[in-house]
Amino acid sequence: MYKIYPEKRYNETLALLKRFAQPTDKILDLGIRNPFLEVMEEHHFQIMNTSGEDLDYHFHQLKNIDATFVTALEILEHLVNPMEVLRNLTGDKLLATVPMRLWFSSAYKSKTDPRDVHYHEFEDWQFDMLLEKAGWKIIHRHKWTHGSNKIGFRPLLRKITPRYYAVYAERNNEYEFK
Repeated sequence: MYKIYPEKRYNETLALLKRFAQPTDKILDLGIRNPFLEVMEEHHFQIMNTSGEDLDYHFHQLKNIDATFVTALEILEHLVNPMEVLRNLTGDKLLATVPMRLWFSSAYKSKTDPRDVHYHEFEDWQFDMLLEKAGWKIIHRHKWTHGSNKIGFRPLLRKITPRYYAVYAERNNEYEFK
């Protein structure tokens, strides 16, 4: 039975993960342990994750992790240099999600945690270019809107304007770093 989660993005992301990841994949989830990691484990995916180290500084350590599939779920926008992280991933399959840049809203910045900021909020074409330049071939793209039930002008715009962008990509062995 397919469980419906309260957050729309969980359902959308889980559907993509089930479509592209195999039960035998060793999945590396970039970032700290989070509620969606538990959702993946509920669905019997083998998950390990980075421990919250600053990947802008420690991207080179990613080459030492034995993984066949990587998830980068709403983390790349928090990095100053996501290019180096994407270039140094092990594994040949990647599912990445990012919040899209919204014309009616400024980039996210936490009011309580100065480290919790979005250095990037991408347009789809920008994220595609980043992945391709980092040596990934995009196989599938998917966008969806925010699941807000609030009333107002911005919540209305959020219901009709895609907020999340997901990409499934595979390592492009033909790409040469220049």
